[in-house]
Amino acid sequence: MSPSPPEASPPEAADDRHRVVVLALPGVIPFELGIPYRIFGKARSADHRRLYKVVTCTVEPGLVSTDADFPIAVERGPEALAEADTIVVPASYELGPVHDEGRMTEPLGAALAHARPGVRWVSICTGSFVLAAAGLLDGRPATTHWSSVDHFQRLFPTVEVDPNVLFVDDGDVLTSAGVASGIDLCLHLVRRDHGTAVANDVARRSLVPPHRDGGQAQYIPRPLPEPQQATTTTARAWALGRLDRPITLRELAAQESMSVRTFTRRFREEVGVSPGQWLTRQRVERARHLLEDTDLSVDQVTREAGFGSPASLRQRFQAAVGVTPTTYRRTFRAGSEVLGGEPVR
Repeated sequence: MSPSPPEASPPEAADDRHRVVVLALPGVIPFELGIPYRIFGKARSADHRRLYKVVTCTVEPGLVSTDADFPIAVERGPEALAEADTIVVPASYELGPVHDEGRMTEPLGAALAHARPGVRWVSICTGSFVLAAAGLLDGRPATTHWSSVDHFQRLFPTVEVDPNVLFVDDGDVLTSAGVASGIDLCLHLVRRDHGTAVANDVARRSLVPPHRDGGQAQYIPRPLPEPQQATTTTARAWALGRLDRPITLRELAAQESMSVRTFTRRFREEVGVSPGQWLTRQRVERARHLLEDTDLSVDQVTREAGFGSPASLRQRFQAAVGVTPTTYRRTFRAGSEVLGGEPVR
């Protein structure tokens, strides 16, 4: 009797994870190079499945110099960019003509040409020079490290540079101000892709704040206030506990015993946006949490987040997040399609 043929091995499950490819350029900063893997690599679904696959590549595989006293061995070449859903370019101190003249080098340009149409581009710190030299930021808002803003703007006058934010999300192109703001931007993307609960879990594992708004001012050197000079910290904490009701500028100023004019100036100096803009962002964040984690109706979410009407919620939410509250809840709470109350479309 002839032996039975061996059983065929079951086919391997397709890897459908979002693929993040990090481009390590000569002179890369090791800390910033490690941010994408740390943040995206720790993102898990409710059943503990990894949500991203993170790989690192370079223009010429081998040892890549860093700004530290050690090189990094990178085995993958630029062909890896062809498989990317998101490409991250960390800062480098050896960008040469890209940084000095705003001119793309032939090897780097050839490497970037591997990217597929529709890929999401992300820069950390002066990685923005690479995106700008490639023409990806023409006519678009962006940011970079505050110490490079003036030089960046001279090289790329068509880019709308905002020096006062931690990161800029312009849909398929995102830029961050530098170093720790790269963590903020990567967490923002996890939040955008998979919701607040997943992003907060990554933040807890990484021992970093779960959310610093992209509109928060960069830590640009400014004259230090006098020791006796008050801040707006108390007012902000007071407001966060009362988002479900109207809050006036006069009430905020009263928490710090300041005039409205002084409070408004001090608030903008500390936070980088006006009190009204800050309040709207906090209300949107509150609505996001409620849409993800509760079964409250739209009318209830509207009241809890302090918006005057479902229409106001819809308008503010879509402006900040890019989708309606209904779409957001359906994305992050699969199966919860009936919101109750008046539908928000």
